[in-house]
Amino acid sequence: MYTISLSRFNLKLLNYLFLSLTFSWNIYGQDIKVPAVHSNIEVDEKGKLYYVEDGTKYYEKISKPKYTIQSVVGTPKGTDDGIEIDFGDLEGQITYGLIPYNQVKHPLPIYRFNKKLKKGKIAINIKDDFKYPYDFVNWKENKKLSIGYRFTNPKGKIIFDGVVSVKGDGPFTIAPAIYEGPFVSNITDNSVDLWFSTTLAVKAKANVDGQSYNESTASTFHHWKIDNLQANKEYTYNVEYDGIQQEYHFKTAPSKGSREAFVFGYSSDSRQGHGSGERDVYGANTYIIKKIAALAYSKDASFIQFTGDLINGYLSDYQELQLQYTNWKKAVEPYWHYIPFYTTMGNHEILGKRFVDEKGKVKAYIGNFPYATNSSEAAYAEAFVNPISSLESEDNSKYDPNSKEINFPSYKENVYSYTYDNVAMVVLNSDYWYAPSLGKNTNSSGGLHGYIMDNQLKWLKKTIAMYEKDKNIDHIFVTQHTPAFPNGGHARDDMWYFGNNEKRPFVAGKAVDKGIIQRRDQYLDILINKSKKVVAMLTGDEHNYNWLKLTKDMPIYPDNYPHKKLKISRPIYQVNNGAAGAPYYAQEVLPWSAHTQSFSVENAVCLFYVEGNKVEMVVWNPDTLNEIDRVQLR
Repeated sequence: MYTISLSRFNLKLLNYLFLSLTFSWNIYGQDIKVPAVHSNIEVDEKGKLYYVEDGTKYYEKISKPKYTIQSVVGTPKGTDDGIEIDFGDLEGQITYGLIPYNQVKHPLPIYRFNKKLKKGKIAINIKDDFKYPYDFVNWKENKKLSIGYRFTNPKGKIIFDGVVSVKGDGPFTIAPAIYEGPFVSNITDNSVDLWFSTTLAVKAKANVDGQSYNESTASTFHHWKIDNLQANKEYTYNVEYDGIQQEYHFKTAPSKGSREAFVFGYSSDSRQGHGSGERDVYGANTYIIKKIAALAYSKDASFIQFTGDLINGYLSDYQELQLQYTNWKKAVEPYWHYIPFYTTMGNHEILGKRFVDEKGKVKAYIGNFPYATNSSEAAYAEAFVNPISSLESEDNSKYDPNSKEINFPSYKENVYSYTYDNVAMVVLNSDYWYAPSLGKNTNSSGGLHGYIMDNQLKWLKKTIAMYEKDKNIDHIFVTQHTPAFPNGGHARDDMWYFGNNEKRPFVAGKAVDKGIIQRRDQYLDILINKSKKVVAMLTGDEHNYNWLKLTKDMPIYPDNYPHKKLKISRPIYQVNNGAAGAPYYAQEVLPWSAHTQSFSVENAVCLFYVEGNKVEMVVWNPDTLNEIDRVQLR
């Protein structure tokens, strides 16, 4: 039994042109509609958006994207001797080599040649470059090959790692290539999602344990949900596209209630770092996240949870954001073939609108809309295949200005939960409907960094209650990007804001009822006082590793705090690991600093060893392979 996902159909490449045209029409046409949840955002007689403050209009800054997937995939064509790729008006250099699919466990390009683009084009002579004894994929005999290439700009910055597949032995023809994937996601004891994206539309096929699953229509996005599998069993799978195959394997989860020993990994904050090279691959520090994935895989991790700030983001173009997501996915792709990666959003995942003055200074900065097609949340859902929960949006909450319209973005695939054996992971979005300027200027309305909004909080309470009753679940982890108790770099925001409870979202010009510290306490009350199974909060945002044990003795309030204070009935942990490659933050002095343990600015991955009722966390530096920390959580 299988299903094909149509919700993402072709929005990776073929629909990008349609999306661009639609976006331009919405910006410059007359049909754009500002969501009712915003304030002081209007449309002029020419259909252009502006923000108004003290009677002055500040127009939206429209910027041409630097790079998109379209531009860096280019337009390849076959020639008598090889291929030619047209990258339009881009300049730079291509490094390229053959990819040994099905010959090694983690097939990556074996780079051999460098060439500069000439007027945006590059020619690769396959007959010359990969003749005997350099033809280690036997393309001459098989009459097919895949070439991996790395595109760098004139300054040497890596922009994209691409793939071109070719058929023939001269003349050559272009075949579809998988430019991201195949990936395994949402592995349970009886099912798995398989998915990948191709450069050209094709009818692809998945084969699992000897059974074939065919597509009825050609697409650039391919997705199957395979079910009726056996628990705790390794399955070989391969994918076919236009006669080309790739083969890997995955293992289903143990049966519910079996309580077998297993390991899972956790990290966050892999946006691009300093030092050039693979530490700065257009949007992501692929050097560190690749090492994190490799280390976790080598330690037999069953899955990896990655919570926010995957990429640099803060962009205004949908296609450019998708390119950065692709760069992140490509970095962990060699391991994602085999084990699932679960992700969620941080503040850097924003696709937004900036309103600027004549000097370019930002006066207001809000999340992008229309929400269904151009929001941060829609772009994120397009990029990943995560579980889908019952939570839809903040529509129909008490601050919804119009219950008959869709006024908020979707929670689809950015708030959800999943289980593996006796562990439940609850994934939240503390940067929902995020408006970056709201912390300083509330006039435009929007979501606040670090704030869990009402419907999401209700869903959290319901979800925790469900797992509390589940006899097969012993341990619950709750993860969101922002710490409840920041320790280094984010005392100014997260769930603290220097102790300023006045910080909160604004909807349609009105403040919501609860301030950030009140909402933090409501969130903690669910985890601590409504649960006996929640082990820890897994957070990031701060680019360091540390942990603390929240007890009734830990100070958590500013001086003279006037509101009701949380009663802590039992201890839980906060594990912060935002050390996946983003520029580090040093430690700050805060009320709970004496309780902060093992603070480190080393790159880190947390591995959780679960064995029945026991949970031990071992923290490694994936770059130097030294053990940073070891903590018995249960």
